[in-house]
Amino acid sequence: MKLFVNQTISIQTLRIDGLSNSSVLQIGTCGVMKPSSYLYNTGGFTGPAPEMTQPFDGVYEPSIEGPLVPLNPPT
Repeated sequence: MKLFVNQTISIQTLRIDGLSNSSVLQIGTCGVMKPSSYLYNTGGFTGPAPEMTQPFDGVYEPSIEGPLVPLNPPT
């Protein structure tokens, strides 16, 4: 049996709270989903990450005050 689906999808806003390595985000129909997994070293790291100096308690408190985006000085 052959099934043909014609569809139009218009997305104004899409908010995704989290995706993990094995998550699937599907919009629309899909006949066959083939699993794939790729691991890339995009940072060019050659060794393990350094050990943490303090244990992480699950609360992030940034030590930077002010805007985190570079802004032009007022004119």
